[in-house]
Amino acid sequence: MPTMNFKRRLPIPQEIREEMPLAPELAEAKQAFDAEVAAVITGESSKKLLIIGPCSADREDSVLEYVTRLAKVRDEVSEKLIIIPRVYTNKPRTKGTGYKGLLHQPNPEGGTDLLAGIKAIRHMHLRVIEETGMFTADEMLYPDNYRFLFDLLAYVAIGARSVENQDHRQVASGVEVPVGMKNPTGGSTAVMLNAIYAAQQSQDFIYRNWDVTSTGNPLAHAVLRGYRGLDNIMYPNYHYEYLERLAEVYLNGEYQNPAVIIDCNHDNSGKRPFEQPRICKDVLESCRRNSSIAKVIRGFMVESYLEDGNQPVDGGVYGKSITDACIGWNKTVRLIYDLAERL
Repeated sequence: MPTMNFKRRLPIPQEIREEMPLAPELAEAKQAFDAEVAAVITGESSKKLLIIGPCSADREDSVLEYVTRLAKVRDEVSEKLIIIPRVYTNKPRTKGTGYKGLLHQPNPEGGTDLLAGIKAIRHMHLRVIEETGMFTADEMLYPDNYRFLFDLLAYVAIGARSVENQDHRQVASGVEVPVGMKNPTGGSTAVMLNAIYAAQQSQDFIYRNWDVTSTGNPLAHAVLRGYRGLDNIMYPNYHYEYLERLAEVYLNGEYQNPAVIIDCNHDNSGKRPFEQPRICKDVLESCRRNSSIAKVIRGFMVESYLEDGNQPVDGGVYGKSITDACIGWNKTVRLIYDLAERL
């Protein structure tokens, strides 16, 4: 008979945060950075966001090297771009099996250890911030786990498989930073927009055994990542015509701060990561041709790492993705400079 084995009590988020606190001066710096990011989402700033980094943050040393390099490039393009490194520590799996991220497997080739995992994810985010000065992005795959990282994250994503879930929408309504709501895997714009609307409202719900009321998150916004059709073929949704229709609905609906981030990989690229630079260019060209599109496009998500492509979990190549394929460092630098030049 199927059952659940309750193996051990895990620390609550406050205990982990007290064990690994964010220094007061970094907390102050984060407030200033959060204001910069919010200004892009609201349209007060003409800069664009670039949320960029590995598909999955699988090991601390290579992720830290990647973000250290990224910090140097950031300083050169800061007048045009606000760069937020992807440090994605938990991975949704279509069939529920396989590598589920650092949270589950602090050692990608080892077994599941959730106690070590909740410590490892905070340690990685915190070390990135302390050593590079860059505040991070992560996916909120498990709403209950958000509080382990809430004081560190500058951006939160709700994935395509989670966006229709009521818990995700309600918790997003209480997040203090921008939350990107991805379109679902089937591509429904209505589902995505409903998620944004729900996250922007005050909500009453149960969260970690507390009776909670949220204020609503005016920075909840859309992320377009492409979709799979009923024929199981991947289709993009970043093209001019799609953006034109979305902008019309979004700008004329009951939404605060209509904003769109284009996820340049996943189904938009057909999981061909080397298409990501071209997709950025295509979207910017659409912005030039249509003022409504330009009014809602706020930035891009790009999957990038130290090395091109991907490998099996036991592949052994330092800085190469063990989940979805990424562009490597040289292509990353060219993409960032080209994007800044075109803005």
